[in-house]
Amino acid sequence: MSGTSLDGIDAVLVNLDQRDPSFHGESRVRLIGKHFLPFDDALKQAILDLHQPSHNELHHTQLIGNRLAAQYAIAVNTLLAQTGYTARQIRATGCHGQTIRHCPEHGYTLQIGNAALLAELTGITVVGDFRSRDIAAGGQGAPLVPAFHDTLLRHPDIHRVIVNIGGISNLTNLPPGLATSGFDCGPGNLLMDAWCMQHLEKPFDADGAWAATGQVQPAPLASMLNEAYFALPPPKSSGRDLFNMRWLQKHLQGGEAPEDVQATLLELTCTTIAAAIRLRCSGAQQICLCGGGAHNSTLRNRLAALLPGCSVQTTSELGVDGDYLEAIAFAWLAQQNLSGHPANLPLVTGAKHPCILGAVYPA
Repeated sequence: MSGTSLDGIDAVLVNLDQRDPSFHGESRVRLIGKHFLPFDDALKQAILDLHQPSHNELHHTQLIGNRLAAQYAIAVNTLLAQTGYTARQIRATGCHGQTIRHCPEHGYTLQIGNAALLAELTGITVVGDFRSRDIAAGGQGAPLVPAFHDTLLRHPDIHRVIVNIGGISNLTNLPPGLATSGFDCGPGNLLMDAWCMQHLEKPFDADGAWAATGQVQPAPLASMLNEAYFALPPPKSSGRDLFNMRWLQKHLQGGEAPEDVQATLLELTCTTIAAAIRLRCSGAQQICLCGGGAHNSTLRNRLAALLPGCSVQTTSELGVDGDYLEAIAFAWLAQQNLSGHPANLPLVTGAKHPCILGAVYPA
């Protein structure tokens, strides 16, 4: 998995065969190993540049897709070396690819990473391009992880909401006895990370420490919250196509202290998540955080203050590593494909019907 945050590649090796004697109790997944491979600054900037039209962008897109495939292969092969497994022992790699356009309103989404080359470099069957089939059926193509959250984290008696705070924040609503729902709430870390890089030359605001020194600016925050996306009913999904630095600059008055803008962006993330939960997840008891934002104690504490009737914790406290939960989800999505099982939730994405997701590139 490499997501909107553009920090790097999360790779996991998982066993999803519950017939295996290594499974105990109600466990549905066994995490064998994990590895993080950071993007270097040049590759990260090259990917960012692809989010905007440019000269000869088709050629550059393909070249960067090849570079990504090489990096994915390094992550896979490193993980195999660390765990002592060989390529022949692996049924498949589920590879999300790197999103550079997400435009379901125009009937397409684009994730690059050359899955065919990845299969060639690793000798392992690759399942990729998970989002396109759902969009073809009239859906948003995102978020896809709620189906996995439903399988792994649903509780029979406790109303849980899983909140993934990556570049974009999304939630999965798991009310006992009722259907699973979910959608993208809005910006997660991406605006905070970009602002932090611009002013501190750091990739992220560790633990929200910088944001904690600032004061929320009411006028810019109100302007941001007027964004039409926040008022849209689900199904809905978003990304850098909407929430980016140009969007942020439109809502600033000029002259704000950088730390105040950072505090305001953290408030934007927390406010939109909390508002989505109050409106769409009535009766929620547990808010379970995953993704990079789960490490931000300033953000966690603010969410807890905005949702006083809920306990706020991390999925790691439930026994599922929140840093790698999305990567595990795409292993599960690959398994669903190869087993011939649909993996989208039409109630979440808005697709007309359940679909088998992904395209297969045999080893």
